[in-house]
Order: sequence, then C-alpha cells, then structure tokens
Amino acid sequence: MPLSDCKYGSNTPTDHSHSLHSLPMAENYGKRPIRTFFDFRHTNLPENMDIKWAPLLSLTNLRGFSKVKVVSFLLGLTLTFLIVASYILTWDKKGVLFTPSPYQLRPVVIQISTAASDVSSEKSLIDMKLLVKIIGSKLQYTPRKVPDKKDIIATDSHLFTAIPRQFLPGIKSPCWYEEFSSKLGTDMYKRNLFTLRSKTFKTVCDHLRTDFHHNLLHRNGKLFRLRCLPYFYIIGQPKCGTTDLFHRLLLHPEVKFNTMKEPHWWTRKRFGYIRFKDGFQESFPAEDYLDLFDLAAHNIQEGISGNSSGDHSALQFITGEASASTMWDNQAWSYLPGDREEKEPLFLTQDFIHTVQPSAKIIIMLRDPVERLYSDYLYFKMANKSAEDFHQKVTESIQLFQSCLLERSLRSCVYNTNLSNAMPVRLNLGMYIVFLLDWLTVFHREQIIVLRLEDYAANLKGTIKKVFDFLTVGPLSEQVEAALTKRPMSNTRRAADRNLGPMLPATRNLLREFHQPFNHKLATVMENKGFFWSNS
Repeated sequence: MPLSDCKYGSNTPTDHSHSLHSLPMAENYGKRPIRTFFDFRHTNLPENMDIKWAPLLSLTNLRGFSKVKVVSFLLGLTLTFLIVASYILTWDKKGVLFTPSPYQLRPVVIQISTAASDVSSEKSLIDMKLLVKIIGSKLQYTPRKVPDKKDIIATDSHLFTAIPRQFLPGIKSPCWYEEFSSKLGTDMYKRNLFTLRSKTFKTVCDHLRTDFHHNLLHRNGKLFRLRCLPYFYIIGQPKCGTTDLFHRLLLHPEVKFNTMKEPHWWTRKRFGYIRFKDGFQESFPAEDYLDLFDLAAHNIQEGISGNSSGDHSALQFITGEASASTMWDNQAWSYLPGDREEKEPLFLTQDFIHTVQPSAKIIIMLRDPVERLYSDYLYFKMANKSAEDFHQKVTESIQLFQSCLLERSLRSCVYNTNLSNAMPVRLNLGMYIVFLLDWLTVFHREQIIVLRLEDYAANLKGTIKKVFDFLTVGPLSEQVEAALTKRPMSNTRRAADRNLGPMLPATRNLLREFHQPFNHKLATVMENKGFFWSNS
C-alpha cells in the first residue's frame, strides 16, 4: 500500500472543555505531585482550554482591619510564601525537578482547575478522558516533509562517499567493489572501534585477517575488496521479540554470516554516542560499520570467483542487522550543533538508510504496548523494582507527557530528548504509529512488514514463513524447519523479575486507556484489528 493510501486523519473531535484532575491510582499507595522542569519552546497552548485559577485575595476585604493587622497579615503571607518556596526547592533533589539535561531549561507549570481541590490525595493531576481526546485530535497531523536528498547528503558527506549510489547486478545483497589502496599485509581491522566492545566480532576479525588478501579482486593492475550492506533491517521495537526472530532467521541457509545483532550504528555510534548519558565519546566511521558484514562479503566473493563451476548459491546470501533502536531513536539530533532550536528532528534515521539503500527490507515486530513497557521496566537492572514502583513511574511519565502535549505537537513530544530522558519509564516507545508513519514517508509499504509478537508466539512456524517469503528466500528443508521451531526462546524474562509478578490492575487500566488512540490509529493504517490489543 503506497503512502498515499495511509489515512492520517482522525474523526476524533478536539474537546478541551474538561479540567485536568483525576487518575485512578493503586489502592493505598500515596503519591507526591509531579513538578516538571522543561522549557517547551515554540509552543501553542490548545485553544478553549478551561483553566481556572483560584481567585486572588481582594484588597477590598481588608477595609475592616486596622493598619497594624493589615501589615501583620502581609508579613505573615510573605513569610509563608518564602517557607513554601524553600520547601519546594529542597524537595527530593533526585526527582524530576532536578533531572539533568543537555540544555538549560526553565520550569513550566501544569495548570490545574479549582475542581482539583475536591479530589483526594490519591488522585493525580490528569483527566485521562481529556488526555485521550487531546492525543486523538493531535494524531490528525499531516505527514512530515521529507528533506531533499542533497540536504541529507550534506549532513554526512563521508557516509555517502563511502557507499555508492548503485550496487552490483546479479547479487542479491547490496554490494559493491571498493579499491584497496593499502599495502598487502596491512591489518584492516586493527582500528575498528567495534572490536573494542565486542569479543565476538574481534574473534571474527582474527579469522578475516588470515585470508583477507585471498578475497581481493585483481583487475587492470588494481586490487578491489567487496563491500556489502545488510539486505534487511529488523528495526524494533525493544522487548518485542526481535532477538528471538533474528536468531531464528539465521538458521536459514541463505541468511548467513552476521557478526553482531545490534550495532546501533545508524542511531548512535556514527554520531559518537554509545549511551547518551555518557556523553560524546568517539564517532564510529562508516568503514567500521561495513566491516561487520565482511564475513558475508568474503563468502559472496568466493561465489563470484567460482561462478565457472556453476555454483551460484553464494550470490543469494543475504545478511541483516537487528538494532532495536533504529525505528525510534533519533535523540542524536538534539545534540548536534544547529538543531537545538528545532521543535522536531530535521532528519530521521530512515532518511539516511533510504538514501544509501532505497530498496532495503524493513522488519518491525510490535507487542501490546502495555506489556512492552512493563517488560522494558523489568529488563533494566535497578534497585527496589516492584509493581508499585512501576505504577508510580508510569504515572509520572504520563504527567510529564501531558505537560508537553499541552504546549507542543504530538511528534514534537514523542521525539523530545529532554522529555524522553526525564520520563522514569520509556512510555514514548509504545507510541508505535508515530514512528511507523514517519517510516512510511520514505519507504514504500511493500518494503515494510509489521508483525505482532502475540501472533509470533501463537504461530511461530507460520509467522517465520511469512518473514522468509518477505525476504524472498528459498523454502526450508524439514530438518532446518524442525531446528528452527524447536529452538529455545531468546532473551526471556529473568527469574527474579518473574517473581515480581504482574503489574497492578490500576496500572494496566491506566496504560490501556492512554495507548487506546495510538493503537486505534495503528490498526486503521495497518487494516488489522489485532493492533487494538483489546484482548491482551
């Protein structure tokens, strides 16, 4: 289905007539109010939002008091204000108010209706019905304008010099010949930054060195090495079964020679970031990324050299990568010079992948966003994990997202780095439709396959066959098919995390209501009611 067939509109009317006041909380689990500390610039508050402030004390009410009493009253009021301000500024310095950010931020107040004073202490500052309506209305945005190719190339001229615009005919993988100008015997992998962080790839490099010169092509007195890109990309999402899918795909005899599942090169390492919280470290050049696929290139080159024998099977070899950050992670844009004043990223990861490889195959695995978020929370090692702690973090994250959404566009909030870093749980990763629509602005619908983890778990054999058909690889032998289906699941939940039990019912209900408009839009675009996840 071409992009033009995807309906971005929504029939959900915009209604801002309610007040932001209530959210069901876990029973007997008290919470402190959330104070945000963001500067959401370039903003527009929703019109007609009914925000009522408590009336100020009128001076006419003071006429019955003597001057001494008036002065005493004002001094008392001033002292009270100073005490409250001092308490707020020293309250929980590890909380959201003091979250570090790459920018200087100024506080934004979440305005609350006077009706909130009637709500008990167990209620938060969110009216979920109103928030869902706001999300639904803001999902009506028009598709992003894809930047011109020349502007994309200008951002990273070296990348587009290292990779040509055309690939070799007759080879299924996107490959090309690069002139080898170094001396024979030179260690081509000595400076590769991936070898410093991957023992597996370092071992592969030791093997590649031994016969590197045997896989060079001699032509017209020059030497050339075969270079290849991945044929397919599993782009997301985290905790949706991408690791298990990737390893099962490698059991197919035509899907071979992967040396690393998640290089995270397109989203992070090429910008010099491994973990954004650690700051800039060192940019991984394009050549280091291409080295990850040299094992496949060497095997394909052997097939090219042996064509006279009639063995063409190596020409059908394909390889891929499965960085679960590729679909959603565009945080690097906000760290780059010149982009800090922008509300949304000017360039997305898919712009670069499509520019170098317009025929790439894209695989997306999704999961009920409610379950995905809890699994994501349990995955990261931290102290004092519990269902109650998860509930609190979910509540805080929704409140932070709400405060952004009142002033900015939906896409701006989804891609906002400050907000993402401040949210205690990665709530934005479950807003699948926002990311998918952006991928559909550059890749054709037939180049993207979107799977549900629930279908994958219920019908592994059928789902895997669907992926193999999408990759246009040959049928499996009975032996390989049996090995594929019997393979144990990868990256399952740790025993200690399983012992924590399920999330609280109040948390599940809260998240299900929050994600409802996103899921509805996704199901509409995909023409598949399964993406409602209503029965999960």
